[in-house]
Amino acid sequence: MKIEIKEVNTKKGLKAFVKFPFTLYQDCPQWVPPIIKDELNTLDKKKNPVFNNAEAKFYLAYKNNEIVGRIAAIINWVEVKEQKKAKVRFGWFDTVNDIEVTRALLDTVVTFGKQHQLEYLEGPVGFSNLDKAGMLVHGFNELNTMITLYNYDYYHKHLEELGFKKQAEWVEFKIQLDNKIKDKVIKFSKLIKKKFSLDIIQFKSSKEIIPYVDEMFDLLNKTYSSLQTYVPIQQYQIDHYKEKYINFIHPEFVICIKDATGRLIAFAITMPSFSKALKKVNGKLFPLGFRHILKAQKKNDTACFYLIGISPEYQGKGVTSIIFLEMAKTFKKFGITNLETNPELEENKAVQALWSDYDPQLHKRRRTYRKNI
Repeated sequence: MKIEIKEVNTKKGLKAFVKFPFTLYQDCPQWVPPIIKDELNTLDKKKNPVFNNAEAKFYLAYKNNEIVGRIAAIINWVEVKEQKKAKVRFGWFDTVNDIEVTRALLDTVVTFGKQHQLEYLEGPVGFSNLDKAGMLVHGFNELNTMITLYNYDYYHKHLEELGFKKQAEWVEFKIQLDNKIKDKVIKFSKLIKKKFSLDIIQFKSSKEIIPYVDEMFDLLNKTYSSLQTYVPIQQYQIDHYKEKYINFIHPEFVICIKDATGRLIAFAITMPSFSKALKKVNGKLFPLGFRHILKAQKKNDTACFYLIGISPEYQGKGVTSIIFLEMAKTFKKFGITNLETNPELEENKAVQALWSDYDPQLHKRRRTYRKNI
């Protein structure tokens, strides 16, 4: 039966694009649905400022007049023009288990890339580093987190059969906590704080965090600029994501460290896991969905480690011991006994070393795939 690819160019089509995974994964216990309104806003050229430096087209695949797949073809012009990477990105990729559907969707991205004289395609990724990225290749029985993708195990098999090669790989760890704070961590943390005249910034409300967000993203740019997948975060993107995620942030799970001058030199963001809550919400926060989110914030045994940034001059100087001590205090206070890390690039050994003393279990792998046009 013929596969037809149609570009999405109406609000109705975009809604169908966003809602297709809800059908595809409706019987999958591991898939965590996104918030439909957030997804629509992310893909809306009038609402997402990333389109100041990016462009995208969205496509749906049809077979027997039913939607059987979707894909976004994306160009990040900062990446192309400033970093000289002649790359077309593909993301929001979902498909039934039919390699011909996968072929048709990816061929559409190839055509889009050729129209802009680009040399290769890579994905699944979003518009920037702030979007979900990486196709799951190990850990299909694990629940995904709020900021990660889930996909069936045939996805990567399709890509490899079509000649795609691994470009980047991320690893994720699961850690069981006993909430016993080690004396050596306490002593070393005090030593480092005294040696460098460092202090902890504590937050009681989300509003108190907002003045530090720009500095946090500046630290992110400095911390990860050397990694292969990193594209500098623009100020309008920072403003957008500040608004998008502030309601999910539990202020006591945010750790900031300042030096004697009051300058932010390190931060870490963990959050109570929202995966189970988002399963219950099933894409809609209103009218009752927010109840599940608030409950997950207040009563949870699992936390997710999302972001860490450390100023280059303080890297390798023991600042992480302060972060871990504060994290341990928070986890003990809120009864957190399980921690899941965010995806970390396989070659980023410095970040992975943070977990070495905590018996981490590598439970997920994800990767992006590349193919020359």
